[in-house]
Amino acid sequence: MGEPRPKPRRGGVLAIDHGSKRCGFAAADPLRIAVRPLDVWEGPGDGDEVVEHVAALVAERDVDTLLVGFPFNMDGTAGPRADEVNAFLDRLRRRLPELRVVAQDERLSTKEAEELLRAEGYDWRERKARRDSWSALVVLRDWIAAGEPS
Repeated sequence: MGEPRPKPRRGGVLAIDHGSKRCGFAAADPLRIAVRPLDVWEGPGDGDEVVEHVAALVAERDVDTLLVGFPFNMDGTAGPRADEVNAFLDRLRRRLPELRVVAQDERLSTKEAEELLRAEGYDWRERKARRDSWSALVVLRDWIAAGEPS
């Protein structure tokens, strides 16, 4: 009969654009049909407060996957913030062990987010305020379009 098949995932996705001063968030429903940016969180990215904020967002929605943008250089090597993001990934895994935590390439997500915000008609102040969460949205859309690689 073979090996049992793994259970399909049934929860949504919370995408995170981690930063040292603010973090952006976006969410997808369990069917991956509706994706939307959420509010930006302002505060240090290296503390427990941001992890508790993530836990609160998870508690508000049906989430089984945390998708975190990972900073690669254009040549594919780890970027200068890679150690910070890896530490954040570790904190998420310890705090929320029941969730799948996935790192996803975030190269050019900020540039694409800026273009989307400009196309939506946001002025420069609104773009600056929303950019991090729209970057998380771009990472989330790219991950879904790529077939949700682990």
